[in-house]
Order: sequence, then C-alpha cells, then structure tokens
Amino acid sequence: MRSDRRRAPRYPWIADAEVTETAFRTRLRAQTRDLSIGGCFVNLHNPSLEGAEVAVTISLGRTTFTAVGTVVSVVPNMGMDVAFRTVEPSQSAVLQEWLAGLC
Repeated sequence: MRSDRRRAPRYPWIADAEVTETAFRTRLRAQTRDLSIGGCFVNLHNPSLEGAEVAVTISLGRTTFTAVGTVVSVVPNMGMDVAFRTVEPSQSAVLQEWLAGLC
C-alpha cells in the first residue's frame, strides 16, 4: 500500500500469520513484515489477488489477533498489503496493546 494512502503509520513487526482467502478457503502460513492499526504487510511467495477478501490471524507467543481484510496491493513473489476491514472490539484491544509497545 502506498504510504500516502495509509490511515496510520506502520511499524516493523515480525510475527507468524495465517491468511485464509475467503472465496476459496485457502489457508496459507506466512509472516508479517509490518503492522498498523489499519493493516499489515504479509510475506507470501504467492500472494492473493488485489481486492481479495482475506481473514488474517497473527500470533505472537500465546496472543493472537484476528481480522477480516482486503488485499489492497501486491508485490509479486514477496507479499501483499492487507487493510483491516472488520476487527472485533476484543481483537482491537490486542492490536492496540501490541502497537503501544512499538510506538
């Protein structure tokens, strides 16, 4: 995602992730590269297509964060930017706690 379109700053954040493309129910194991209140970059050799709806689960230790998002840009053979669309309040609290430790 181009930085001028981001709603919030992104911070370097490496954590395990699982991405499920909702249209095909395809689950892929991945890693995040960065994180913000509005989205993340997910490292994947075969990223989903731009516009695809995905469920993202990010795990750090025993804590997980889950959201539904949209792929907003793709870097071939590297990964994709995901903008979070639906974040439950309990998940928002996890995300905000993680980000508070990065700011």
